[in-house]
Amino acid sequence: MEPRARAGKNVGKMNFAHNELAQLLYGDGDVKAPLPETVRVLDEIVTDFIQGVSFEATRAAHHAGRQKVKFEDFEFAMRRNPRYMGKIQEVFEKKKEIEAARKNFNIDDQLVRETNAEEKQAKQASAKDGGAKNGSAGEGGSKGGSAAGGAARGVKRPRPTEEELDEGDDDLDAEADIGTATKKRG
Repeated sequence: MEPRARAGKNVGKMNFAHNELAQLLYGDGDVKAPLPETVRVLDEIVTDFIQGVSFEATRAAHHAGRQKVKFEDFEFAMRRNPRYMGKIQEVFEKKKEIEAARKNFNIDDQLVRETNAEEKQAKQASAKDGGAKNGSAGEGGSKGGSAAGGAARGVKRPRPTEEELDEGDDDLDAEADIGTATKKRG
């Protein structure tokens, strides 16, 4: 079956948006607001081109014994025009790069989530251990108004900052590397 035999249903109506085709024409050197007849002619040309290439790709898939059309079928249909062939291959290479980047991004994102969950669990475990030790010492050897006694009674203590966690020296090392360290904190 020839592709023109199926084209009867598209006669007289636009298959692409007017603005898209006008932008395509403008990108190729036409005026910003092209004539409606020009846009209609471009719509017919693009529709015929896509139908023809799709028909050739379908024919190649049918010849190979498949019902589904694959990328290789479009490559086969475009084999006689190296510019189109190169552009198609470039688009599919970019698609593969984007998929690989998304996969890496998702893996990195998952690792960050897992690390955050582990850190949260470690903080909770250290808070429980520290609260039990401080709470028992606070009850026996100090007055009831101590901070340790407050932590044992369920009053939230402020979270320790990075400096309290003995990571301040990391900042000094980083500043020394770039030459902005002014004085040593200790």
